[in-house]
Amino acid sequence: MKNIVLILVSLIMSTVVYANEKSLYNFSWLDNDKEIYVLQNRKFRKVGNVYVGGTGAYNLSQDFLDAYGVTIRGGYFFTEDWGVELIYGKNSNTENDTAKGVKEQGTVPFYRQIDSFMGAMLMWSPFYSKINTFNRIFYFDWMFGVGVGTITTKDNRNKFDTAAANSNSLTDESQTGALWNTGFRFYINEHWSLRLDLTGQTYKADKIKKAGTGPTSTASKLYNNYDLGLGLNYAF
Repeated sequence: MKNIVLILVSLIMSTVVYANEKSLYNFSWLDNDKEIYVLQNRKFRKVGNVYVGGTGAYNLSQDFLDAYGVTIRGGYFFTEDWGVELIYGKNSNTENDTAKGVKEQGTVPFYRQIDSFMGAMLMWSPFYSKINTFNRIFYFDWMFGVGVGTITTKDNRNKFDTAAANSNSLTDESQTGALWNTGFRFYINEHWSLRLDLTGQTYKADKIKKAGTGPTSTASKLYNNYDLGLGLNYAF
């Protein structure tokens, strides 16, 4: 899945042109005194528009879980390149075949799952592009976002703690972490657009250090979580 994402991003990057509507292009095959200005003809604009949307997401980071989720977004661009976005995500997690295989070997896998997250990001959209194919022009923006949010997690540390009252119960935690995003907004018409996003959460939390005969021994570490999402936006 990660390889597919990298290939998709590479293909789209190859079509992106970084230029504003007054960009100057010099062509070596022209006379030195000739200059050509290329007009991007931006058909769909973001400035001054409020948008809302939702995406279905698949988690790319879990080794022992199949994680699917829903992400809700809402934002506003105060210039064509800069804006803000509010985001909320909720995930559903189930143990996958890898976890079951580890258990069959007599070992318990440790996992920490994202239950939900919410926060705000500053959005930057410097790239605007057009693809002409099948006698039709497709318009899209490439956006980047970074911000901060609250991340709620669950982990199975009680599986390693012989003193736990219920070894099957999951431990809930809430952390403050960094949120970031890179995504493409493919325009269908003036109001609707298709959204493809890679959303990440980076936070610090406990990890099982070793299993003993008493309380669980832990050590803090940084976690990185990645969600691949596909959905729709509506601009007012």
